[in-house]
Amino acid sequence: MLVLGTRPEAIKLAPVARAMASDLRFEPVVVATGQHREMLHQMLGLLGVDVRTALDVMRERQQLSELTARLVGELGGVIRAQRPDTVVVQGDTTTALAGALAAFYERIPVAHVEAGLRTGVMDNPFPEELNRCLIGRMARWHFTPTPRAAGHLTREGIPAEGVFTTGNTVVDNLLWVLAEGAGTSAFRSCAKRILVTLHRRENQGHRMRGMGRSLCRLAGRGDVEIVLPLHRSPAVRDALLCEVDGREGFTLVDPLDYVDFVATLAECDLVLTDSGGIQEEAPTLSKPVLVLRTTTERPEAVEAGAARLVGTDPETIVSAAGRLLDDPAEYRRMAGAGNPFGDGRAAARILARLAEDVTAEPAAGLTASGPYSTA
Repeated sequence: MLVLGTRPEAIKLAPVARAMASDLRFEPVVVATGQHREMLHQMLGLLGVDVRTALDVMRERQQLSELTARLVGELGGVIRAQRPDTVVVQGDTTTALAGALAAFYERIPVAHVEAGLRTGVMDNPFPEELNRCLIGRMARWHFTPTPRAAGHLTREGIPAEGVFTTGNTVVDNLLWVLAEGAGTSAFRSCAKRILVTLHRRENQGHRMRGMGRSLCRLAGRGDVEIVLPLHRSPAVRDALLCEVDGREGFTLVDPLDYVDFVATLAECDLVLTDSGGIQEEAPTLSKPVLVLRTTTERPEAVEAGAARLVGTDPETIVSAAGRLLDDPAEYRRMAGAGNPFGDGRAAARILARLAEDVTAEPAAGLTASGPYSTA
């Protein structure tokens, strides 16, 4: 059983679901919780994912405690009815935490995809850092994207025999979408093109309004087009629209479906984001990333030189973006840094391990301990 509820979970579990569906040893049962209902269902078909069960857990301006309680209860009922061999969760969302907890209560082993990410600050990002730490205490299989993430787990006391470095499935999916050749870019001009994504809970309010002002200053240069897909969160829209709506240099769009998002990412020159997954996708396409957060659980991109952690101060954001837009040598250094997050074979490695441990039939052509490279 693969449990997903948000757009990033769908993107990162889609390669696993597709691989399972084409392998006779597996029967993937996909459960969608509806945590990102509007953003999720527009893309599942495009990604080749068939949903067996769809829940309806969201309520307007719902508190985290209410969402968590509803998710654990409803997922517990689904797991009791289906009795899967394994429950697979991805990342650090409330859906992932609730799926792991419900499975643990039902004595079903948990596989955690994208395990081991850490900032070391329990409430930043909030609540994701706590979520992924808790899932790490419940999971039997920990599929980490990088050796650094694996090291976090073993230092926390997770037995090394349960930790497997596979690469990140987001690279698998990005390469799959690019090979399909679908999608339409949201950029409209030939100016310097900046893609911006903002949604973090800890950035909402005055910080996000400040980010909006910094974007206005960048747009005021007159030589850029900023594409800003507006998250559906009312708190995000309230903070950003009051700063950027109606300003020259902006293309404001509703959340793009994934294939259009990939096309837009492929056409941009620079990414400004407080998101997580795009820090992993952009380096594959040689797009420099400025991370608008004070911490990141993906320091590999920063260390490789593909991303820069610039924080949330408007002056710093404008300065860092301006340097990349105006200094070709600095831009080339970041664009050519490469991607430390995988080679597009993460899903195959995950299936190989589950095949050995759950079905007792090794995957043909690839062992669970087979070669992994971030090259």
